Amino acid sequence: QVRLVESGGGLVQAGASLRLSCAASDLTFSTNTMGWFRQAPGKEREFVASITWSGTITSTFVATSVKGRFTISRDSTENTVYLQMNSLKPEDTAIYYCSADPTGTRRNWGYWGQGTQVTVSS
Repeated sequence: QVRLVESGGGLVQAGASLRLSCAASDLTFSTNTMGWFRQAPGKEREFVASITWSGTITSTFVATSVKGRFTISRDSTENTVYLQMNSLKPEDTAIYYCSADPTGTRRNWGYWGQGTQVTVSS
């Protein structure tokens, strides 16, 4: 059973930074692709970033809206994925969800965490 637990959200002022963490369990053989999504009030959930790995090779994708400000990374020793968020803007306010795609295609996000709230004040 895969469990994803996010942490690191909070209330910050515009321009500040936050690092979100997603601790995963039981993923050794079930996925090589994880990602972050967010959902703002009244809006649909949207893709933020993803990371795919194979051995020592990793590839990342970042949404245009956060490119240059957000970075996704992974610590394989701790089964943890991070989302470093810099230069935060009020429009980044949302619940951020960690997800895992067991198919590795970035089209089948079958596992989700409970979410962590990020609030950016102007």
